[in-house]
Amino acid sequence: MQDKKKDPLAWEEISTEHIIQDEWIDFRRSAYRFPDGSIFEPYYSYSRRDYVVIVASDTEGNFLCVRQYRQGIGKVTNEFPAGGIERKDGKEYGGAGSAGAENALAAAKRELLEETGYTSDEWTPLLTIPSNATIADNYAFLFAAKNCRKVSGQSLDETEFLNVKTFTADEIEEMIRAGEFEQVVHVAAWLLAARSGS
Repeated sequence: MQDKKKDPLAWEEISTEHIIQDEWIDFRRSAYRFPDGSIFEPYYSYSRRDYVVIVASDTEGNFLCVRQYRQGIGKVTNEFPAGGIERKDGKEYGGAGSAGAENALAAAKRELLEETGYTSDEWTPLLTIPSNATIADNYAFLFAAKNCRKVSGQSLDETEFLNVKTFTADEIEEMIRAGEFEQVVHVAAWLLAARSGS
């Protein structure tokens, strides 16, 4: 039986104010009691949607990537197809375990098709991991998809402007080494896929 006692390193939340809580984000300012009894505030954190990342290879063994602008770093990046797990309530935050949330594999299949026009019958779950455990509560669900085949054009959201590009494994490795594959969770997905042979 698992010990239900509180971990002595856990912080105790004393108060929370929702600074912004709309359909896009729940941004919070909290006060915490540290293990030594001292109080720290303000501590800022946020909720966003859980999401999927797909390391997808086509029938020739090339990898499907998307190029799109990332406002946080002000650059167009190369990355794997990815996207949020949809919720029936329309909110852009809240976990995949939330009522009405889409299944992670279904989300991965949908995102691959929407962003690239490709589909696959060979899916491997790689890992589910916190996206940014320091300040966010959402998770990334990582998948590999092999022998992807083109079945349609893209079907992008109104905020998505991206191009599909294929790369060899060596090209992706070189981009990672050169710091030109700039999404850390995508790099983790790549390494896991390579290790598992997916």
